[in-house]
Amino acid sequence: MPTFVLFVIASIVFILGGGQLQSTLSTILSWIDTKMAWAYLLVYVINFLFFMYLAFGKFGKVKLGDPEDKPHYSSFQWGSMVFATAIDASILMLSIVDPLRYLQHPAFGLKPFSSAAYGAAHMYGQFNWGPMAWMMFAPATIAIAYVLYVKHGKVQRVSAAITSLQGDSRGKRIARRVIDFLVVFGIMGGIGSSVGMEIPIISKVLSSLTGVQDNMALKIELFLVLFILFAVTVFHGLNGGIDRLSAAHIWTALGLLALILVVGPTVYILNSETNSLGLMAQKFISMSTNTLPNGGDSTAQQETIFYWGWWLSYMPVMGLFIARISKGRTIKQVLVGMLTYGTLGCMSFYAIFGGYSLWLQRTGAVNLVHILNTQGQAAVVATVIGTLPFKMIVLALYCISCFIFLATTISSSAFIVSSFTSLHLDDGEQPSRWNRMIWVVVFIFFSFGIVMVGGFKTVQTVSTIAGFPLMLVCLLLLHSIWHLLTAKDKVVAPVVVPKPVVMRRITVELPRAVRGPMILSPDHAR
Repeated sequence: MPTFVLFVIASIVFILGGGQLQSTLSTILSWIDTKMAWAYLLVYVINFLFFMYLAFGKFGKVKLGDPEDKPHYSSFQWGSMVFATAIDASILMLSIVDPLRYLQHPAFGLKPFSSAAYGAAHMYGQFNWGPMAWMMFAPATIAIAYVLYVKHGKVQRVSAAITSLQGDSRGKRIARRVIDFLVVFGIMGGIGSSVGMEIPIISKVLSSLTGVQDNMALKIELFLVLFILFAVTVFHGLNGGIDRLSAAHIWTALGLLALILVVGPTVYILNSETNSLGLMAQKFISMSTNTLPNGGDSTAQQETIFYWGWWLSYMPVMGLFIARISKGRTIKQVLVGMLTYGTLGCMSFYAIFGGYSLWLQRTGAVNLVHILNTQGQAAVVATVIGTLPFKMIVLALYCISCFIFLATTISSSAFIVSSFTSLHLDDGEQPSRWNRMIWVVVFIFFSFGIVMVGGFKTVQTVSTIAGFPLMLVCLLLLHSIWHLLTAKDKVVAPVVVPKPVVMRRITVELPRAVRGPMILSPDHAR
């Protein structure tokens, strides 16, 4: 209940804060970008190197389960579920808009709008959604899965997987509660950012599709529709709603990608992606540690910090989900699977959507950069989709996809947060319906507050702040994983129950106090 009250208060502050709050948030974001960027980057580098060592070292062979356990899902099924749950509707917009930002504010000191800038713009978003990002789900995933399936413990909250905080002392109990609050805080920031980013996009696309004016009234109506969709899905639980959304989720994504690749500039997209793969391999280390200590255009670096905070905010949700479906797999299979399916899936969006938007800009078909600077992200998305054949059908498909993407992620997150805030749940028991519904309301209310403040900077600030305290949670989970894998189990002497001795048809149970053998003469025993 205290967590619920705090987020209701935060939502009210967002709704009533207006321009003054937006200015305050921008100041906070600027401070983080200039003073704490090194911390985000170092945590991600440490995390990535740690799990590469685990995956390809001796610990990669450790099975998350008993020796006889087998995976419940095929590799393709497992990878599809991981990808479908991790991505939300934001990638449908950001994969179109991000390359345009990087084009006019290129990294590596490149000249804006130059040929090299086009190549870097196509690649940079793929880095922010690539291997470094996907490995941030691993701390919670491996720690929780190991406790669940190797130690056969119970993990209802992320704090239960942090070995250094286990115990009955008052200090450790308080620490666990703080960790769980930070986890919920991070989830709220990630979810609020996703919805706050996508509602204006959906509103703009719907306006283009139907001719209805794009205003706050339309956005409120969209929130009501989302609330009904989320409520029905979460009310029916995992098997009744969320799993069906996940199935629709992946098919709509594939449909959109295939459509643009086929009807768009196919050769240009494929050439651009081939170039981006080589460029990413060449610049990977530089992008991972880019703090710009001597100045320069910081747009690309600030985008990375924003994304690192965002991925951190989703770490607990995804960790719990991936751990639940990974029983019987080795640590290496889980880590390599996340890298393969997650990275390839996200890079596909940036390769195709981003390649198409850059092609429109480069050929002069549409000046998307001008639209971005004067009308905003929503107008860019509507314009790009409007250039495709069967415009009305594609606009409708895009809106449906956004709703499904949002519903999948938010419904899953509401389900998990309600589990965090439930006092006691037995194994296999789902949180109560009223608890799930309360968190749907909180998510919608909080997201509405972000939309009221407005601006992409607000979204970036909320995500970055939400991920900030979770850096500590990440490091604690890394320590726990190392402790679990390297600590030798204490040797506990087995309890030996003495066997009954038969004497003249009388069964006598040897008393527990007897420590030495009882010697019977042949005359007494038969």
